[in-house]
Amino acid sequence: MTLLDIKMIREHPEIVKKNLKMRGDIEKLQMLDDLINHDRRWRELLTRANELRHERRKVTNEIAALKKAGKRVEHQIEKGRKLEVEINASEKLVKRYRQEANDILMKLPNLLREDVPVGKDENDNVDLKVWKKPPNFSFKPRNHLEIAKGLDMIDDERGAKVAGHGFFYLKGNLALLDLSLQRFAIDFMLKKGYTLIEPPSMLRRKPYEGVTDLADFENVMYKIENEDLYMIATSEHPLAAMFMNEVLLKSNLPIKLVGVSSCFRKEVGAHGKYTRGLFRMHQFNKVEQFIFCPPEDSWRLHEELQQNAEELYKKLGVHYKVVLLCSGDTGMVQAKTYDINIWMADGVYREAGSNSNCTDYQARRLNIRYREKEGQAPKGFVHTINNTALATSRAMLSILEQHQQSDGSVIIPKALVKYMDGIEKLDPH
Repeated sequence: MTLLDIKMIREHPEIVKKNLKMRGDIEKLQMLDDLINHDRRWRELLTRANELRHERRKVTNEIAALKKAGKRVEHQIEKGRKLEVEINASEKLVKRYRQEANDILMKLPNLLREDVPVGKDENDNVDLKVWKKPPNFSFKPRNHLEIAKGLDMIDDERGAKVAGHGFFYLKGNLALLDLSLQRFAIDFMLKKGYTLIEPPSMLRRKPYEGVTDLADFENVMYKIENEDLYMIATSEHPLAAMFMNEVLLKSNLPIKLVGVSSCFRKEVGAHGKYTRGLFRMHQFNKVEQFIFCPPEDSWRLHEELQQNAEELYKKLGVHYKVVLLCSGDTGMVQAKTYDINIWMADGVYREAGSNSNCTDYQARRLNIRYREKEGQAPKGFVHTINNTALATSRAMLSILEQHQQSDGSVIIPKALVKYMDGIEKLDPH
């Protein structure tokens, strides 16, 4: 398993150093130096091991020839034994340095695209566009949890009682709204030519190591006790791993998928962030866009996914803005990320979904390649792109807060009415 191209690192380490500085990963500069040293040592030892194997073959041939001639072979046998000991020692070192190099490779982040702005954290992200204006309420708006409770559509206390904080019972029309948003997004994506996938809800560690930052195992994922299985944090992960260790035919690319699944996240790293109600749940539903494509198409398709996501929010009549993440806020796996941030009743914009081009980073880790024609050798690694079409919890939140009325009711977006059995308003009366 690799992530960044080791050949590129050998020839142009300055590119990786510049990328680490852009991301603010200064501590990983030493890791990069260690990687270069381990890789060089590995290649030296591998060469030496091959030389020793060649010498052993020569000795083996000498022994055979001497035996055939009836001559003594004790000296050659002893020489062969010494070579075997040296070969075994060299092979252990080869394996050790190779593993140490790979371990560091797995921790180095993807190369950022050149147009990603340099910055430290979310405060340095760049606003790109805004759609609609924030609601102009003639009353003090309530947050979505207050609204949902007023409509008797959510039970957080019983959810916490049986499962803990961050779990809820969605009741009546709120549960229907969740299902309606899923079907609305799925139908929209099917019309765009995407193939619907309902992936496994669990993944083994090996494919999970291919799709995401290893730190996520500790901070985000739920582990199944005594099993090599993790609950998925998003359908992006099983979708990315779907073609692990396969070679795809270029004529079949791009492969455009829309995944629907429940998602499970511990959210250990959410301290200090907005955690009220539906915004940061341990279990929620999401419709995800995912594309496998040739490298030359990935940036065009990245923009396609962005347009799809924005069109969905426009159909819901939700006010949002698009943000380009800066270098310090871009995830380890991503080369470039757009966020769609929704306006909330407290006047703050918060993330509703992300759109990321991971270039060949995930594909290298998962060994997903493509070939030009059947029978030909693989040409290279595919690119992978993922985008949140709709995370239904945050979409519901935005509908409740942005479409609320002074009497506590909520107007259902027209695009959802047919999925809501004709219900046009959630009414407390």
